[in-house]
Amino acid sequence: MNQVFNFFFEQYAAYETIDIVLEIVAVIFGFLSVWFSKQNKIWVFPTGMISTSIFVYLLLKWSLLGDMMINGYYFIMSVYGWYVWTRKIDDTQVTPISKINFKEKKISVAIFFATLLFVFIIYKTFDKWSDWVAYADTITTAIFFVGMWLMAKRKIENWIFWIIGDIISVPLYLYKGFTFTSFQYLGFTIIAIFGYLTWKKNLNKQIQTV
Repeated sequence: MNQVFNFFFEQYAAYETIDIVLEIVAVIFGFLSVWFSKQNKIWVFPTGMISTSIFVYLLLKWSLLGDMMINGYYFIMSVYGWYVWTRKIDDTQVTPISKINFKEKKISVAIFFATLLFVFIIYKTFDKWSDWVAYADTITTAIFFVGMWLMAKRKIENWIFWIIGDIISVPLYLYKGFTFTSFQYLGFTIIAIFGYLTWKKNLNKQIQTV
């Protein structure tokens, strides 16, 4: 039992208590954000902004540049998403859930490859392109950048990107030594699956009422 505990939590012995507390708080607000997103509630954005701002601080301190950029981008896109989700398309309706169109597909592809290039340049500039983790970070960053943009646009396909990125992130963060964050992404994966199913049901209802 002790071996299992040490495997998951031994690395925290070298961390400052405040950093452990902050990671736990960020994880809790991260869960709340994903849960509110599943429920299609506007609270996804303020809770997400609290979580990401804490992670930006921690990841900068731990020199995890790719992860830090992901969370910084999340914060910015949360502001944009908050605006989009509250914008009324007529006197009674706000922006509804919808499917991605051809133009948005092209933008998604552009965001993905632009992110790959950008993160690669950052890692090379700061001499962080040293092992397979850098490759995994670059790919997950690109996946999450697209997913966050689609969520801000209230596109159902955002969940597909979250699911893929979350699955990759579970072992990745465990390998990096951030057990609580790894568990967070495991929970995110489960919520994202149900989020996709919930949004799909809501989208079908919208189509039937048109």
